[in-house]
Parts: sequence; C-alpha cells; structure tokens
Amino acid sequence: MHDIRAIRENPAAFDAALGLRNLAPVSSEILSLDADRRARISAAEAAQAEQNKASKEAGAAKGRGDEDEFQRLRALVTAKKEENAQLQAEAAALDAQLADLLSGIPNLPIEGVPPGKDEADNVEIRRWGEPRGFDFTPVEHFEIAGVKPGMDFETAAKLSGSRFVVLQNGVARIHRALAQFMLDLHAEEHGLTETWAPVLVLSKMMEGTGQLPKFGEDSYQTREGWWLIPTSEVTLTNTVNGDLVEHASLPRRLVAHSQCFRSEAGSAGRDTSGMLRQHQFEKVEMVSITDAENGLAEHARMTRCAETVLERLGLPYRTIVLCGGDMGFGARITHDLEVWLPGQDRYREISSVSYCGDFQARRMNARYRPEGGGKPEFVHTLNGSGLAVGRTLIAVLENGQQEDGSVILPEALHPYLGGKTLLDQNGNLA
Repeated sequence: MHDIRAIRENPAAFDAALGLRNLAPVSSEILSLDADRRARISAAEAAQAEQNKASKEAGAAKGRGDEDEFQRLRALVTAKKEENAQLQAEAAALDAQLADLLSGIPNLPIEGVPPGKDEADNVEIRRWGEPRGFDFTPVEHFEIAGVKPGMDFETAAKLSGSRFVVLQNGVARIHRALAQFMLDLHAEEHGLTETWAPVLVLSKMMEGTGQLPKFGEDSYQTREGWWLIPTSEVTLTNTVNGDLVEHASLPRRLVAHSQCFRSEAGSAGRDTSGMLRQHQFEKVEMVSITDAENGLAEHARMTRCAETVLERLGLPYRTIVLCGGDMGFGARITHDLEVWLPGQDRYREISSVSYCGDFQARRMNARYRPEGGGKPEFVHTLNGSGLAVGRTLIAVLENGQQEDGSVILPEALHPYLGGKTLLDQNGNLA
C-alpha cells in the first residue's frame, strides 16, 4: 500500500517511479479521489459542529420557554444530523474507492533499478562457476535414465491432472535431502530462525503480502475460505501483521520449508515437460523484517544467503537485477538467481530475492517502536527463495548426469544421504 501523504507531497515523483514499471501516470486520479474524500470529511465535521451548536441553543430556547425557536432549532439539529450521516457515508465510499485504487498499484522501484519492459532488459551483475563441459549431449532431468524410475508424471496425472509429479526412491530422497541441507545451512550458518507454519491462511494474510485482491486467480482457495499459500512469504511476513514490535527485536530473520501451491494462471504452454513448473512444489523461503535504515543491506545479505546454497552444491549460476517492467508487484528491487541447466543449455530462475520497503507493512499495519521513543514507524520486509527445492533438484540432476544415465551427487548432500554419492542408472542411491 502507498502512503497518500507522499503522493500529495510529490505526485510527479510517484508517477515517474511508476513509469519505470511502464505504467501510466495515476497520481491525478488518486489526488482527485483524495480531495473529494477530504472535502466530505471536512463538510461532515462542519455539519457536526453546527448540529452541536444548534442542539445547545435548542436547550437554551427550551429553558427560556421560546417554543418557536426551540422547534426551529430542533429541525435544524435533525437536518444537520442527516447531512452529517450522508457526508460520512459518501466519505466512507470514497475512502473505500481510494483504498481499492491504491491496493492495486504496485510498489515503487528504488533509484538504480534498470528501466525496461521484460526479462530481456534485466541486467546481469555477477556469475559464479563455469558450466561443465560434457563429452556427450546432456539431456533434461526427466530424460536421464537414472531419474526416470523415480519421477513419475503419468501416475501424478492420474491422481491430480497435469503439472504434478510423484517422486520415489533415490530421487525422492535427494529431494528431501536438499530441503534439509538448505534449512541447516540457513539456520546454523546464516542465523535464520527455522519456522514451521500453516499452509492455509486467511484472506487478510494474502492481502497483507499483496497476493490479494489483484492476484487471486494465481492461488487456490478452499470452500471454507482459506487460501493455500503460494510461498511461505505469506505466513512468515504476516507473523507481524497488526503488531507493534520493539526496535531491539529487529531484524527478524526467518526460514521455512513448506509445500507451495500456485494455479500457474497465464502459463499455459510454458514448461509443460518435467517438473520445472508445477501446481504443487516445495520451497525453502527466507523472510527478513527490519527497520527502514537497514533494508538494502539486508537485501544484499539475503541474496548472499541464496547464492551460498548454489555454491555449496557446486551449481553454476548468475545473479541479475530485474528491470522495472519485470519486477513482482510488491518489490522495490529484486535480484534473481538463475542456475545453469545443461539439458536446456541456458540459465533458469531458481530464486528471487526482493526488498519491499514498507509496502507490505502498510497493508499489514506492522510497525516498530524506535529506540529512544518517538512515533512508531512501519517495518521494512524482504523475502527470497533459499531455494526452490524442485528446481534445485533439477539442477543437481542435470549438472551431475553421466553418459551411462547415472548422476554424481554434490558432496554437500552426502551426509544427508547416508554417505551415498551416486544415483545409479536404475534410480537407486549408491
């Protein structure tokens, strides 16, 4: 949500920032609604004052026996009461209209976010690792001989339809090991607090992080009204929904491993083979809740946490900063990590790390009390994948594949696999 006072003070800057997202100016519409709303509020206050004055004078007229004046003033009290109620109703309607308009406007990019329309305009800022040279033609994950017995799309389709998978045996254990490795790394070395939270949330929580009202079609809702989370960003960030926290408790750094659910609305025909784009998947999600001064430093720190996962697994990647036109709704700046997939012969997204400023906090009314006192301020929030477990599985399988259909597994996973180092061509750990 946006600060209406900031828009009033500098509407040109607001429109210019939206221009980085390739959006048309909207400040004039916002300020027009705001002016109408404030005029109704002012008029209602004036009517209330006149009502109070007339009521007091009516009492005086009654006391001195002036029946005609009393009746006139009593009629005026009734009229001002009705006028006040009408003006308040109009102000409330305009307030709702303004809130609806503001809730549908994405966050403003920070200075330095590259301009652009889509992923073609994103800017690479660094790379790590060299893609492995193969003396055979590498294939995609679902085509590797040792993977096929443990990655069953046909049974999943029978159970649930398209964009689901059943994992078994060695592949399922590698998938589980990856999540455990990520959690341990973030909790033990990066100082994040491991958290387990529900995957069913109230609409208010989806509104708090920006999935509602604009992106409801991207998620699933139950008959009882709960929403299935698209990522643990929703639950972890909303742990401070409506709270006033002490500054000394910040930053709060959380990590959770959870099932995630997305309808993939609008992605028809994209990545239909394999498990790159699923309706149900797992992520290890990082969330930081901090103050206004440390948001960008926390963003750099969180990006580094995600990069470390890939480096420990020996997976080549590149880090890019998204252009204004490619950023998510709630982000002020986003770093994407793209891992090398030899089966596709290109880099693919495996993590997005976003700094949201106070955008989500305003929706959640989540604030902190500054040290030494003073007016409470909105917290600043960040979120990032650390990492998407299924996509990391894909990268491990494709980068470690051998010509005989086996897969050499990263050393970092060996302790989580009982010392096993290989997925053989039959799908067993060895």
